[in-house]
Amino acid sequence: MTVQLVDPAAGSPLELQADGYRAADGTIFPIIAGVPRICEMSNYTASFGKQWNLFASTQIDDPDGGRRLTEIRFFTETGWQAEELDGLDVLEVGSGAGRFSRVVLDRTKANLWSVDYSTAVEANMATNGGIDPERFRLFQASVYEMPFPDGSFDRVFCFGVLQHTPDFEKSVQSLISKAKAGGKIVVDFYARRHALSKINAKYLLRPLTKRMDHERLLALIDRNIDWLMALSGGMTRIGLGVLTRFLPLTDLRLYPKYLTRAELREWALLDTFDMYSPEYDNPQRIKDVAAMFERHGARVDFADNVEVDGTMVAVVRGTKL
Repeated sequence: MTVQLVDPAAGSPLELQADGYRAADGTIFPIIAGVPRICEMSNYTASFGKQWNLFASTQIDDPDGGRRLTEIRFFTETGWQAEELDGLDVLEVGSGAGRFSRVVLDRTKANLWSVDYSTAVEANMATNGGIDPERFRLFQASVYEMPFPDGSFDRVFCFGVLQHTPDFEKSVQSLISKAKAGGKIVVDFYARRHALSKINAKYLLRPLTKRMDHERLLALIDRNIDWLMALSGGMTRIGLGVLTRFLPLTDLRLYPKYLTRAELREWALLDTFDMYSPEYDNPQRIKDVAAMFERHGARVDFADNVEVDGTMVAVVRGTKL
């Protein structure tokens, strides 16, 4: 693995010592639970740290049990083939509990460099750290201050993250900056498809829920999710599925049909908490994200929706110029 580690602030090399990675100015970035922490551990992503450590295995594929949703999503959204990644340095930004980390480690021979700003890195390390330590390097760091020089990676991907960052375009710029010339960058994001995209329970309630204590919010969702799921299912059966957008619940129509009732409840609990707890939630128009790629030095190769197991996902792919 050939990517050099640097101090995000100064750009100078980091030196591995007994107490962590030391920068030239004496700053120590500690290694905690096997993960270098290149940022303050407490930050605006606290809700994600909570949810991914609590639901560490919920979204991890189980190929033996027939569950390959994350693998399908990864290769569908990127358009990459597993064999073309052999030996390449791949950067994953916003890895959460490691659902996509697992796919890269299991299905390819790429060297994976993974970053998340939350303490979800602990769940990822616990889940994936033992698969192939020679190919997996995990860091807690911000998308804006990653410990890598610009132009370091053959491939960069960022799934399920950009809408939750403070500055969407700055985040895109940061991703592109880490790719080599000719390197490929792929992102997905919440799409703002029409003027009514934000007219639903989620955006009506988020001004309140994002300020709630996370334990209290999760408990509130857990207490109410069963009757909300029953109501959502009933509305769908009688042809009123379009109105479920006004229920404070994730859209159950988008989930794989093979999930058991218990699995569906767990996914719904996770995703409903994910809807209402983050500090930031900024959906974007696909054409606007494509324009961001072009402004920051990437040719747009694809900008459209892709279908993943019946769900449409907004994706932009580009090549670093």
